[in-house]
Amino acid sequence: MTTVLWIIAAVLVISGVLAIIRKQLLWGIVLIVVGLLVGPGGVSMFS
Repeated sequence: MTTVLWIIAAVLVISGVLAIIRKQLLWGIVLIVVGLLVGPGGVSMFS
């Protein structure tokens, strides 16, 4: 389960950074915040 959360968090954060690069600032910030919340290193919603 931890590995799956890491993968999901990484994908969300990378997508957020790419969205910011494509000038979609709000969507990028939302994706990064959600990625940090989901990740096992952050405040995980599943623990």
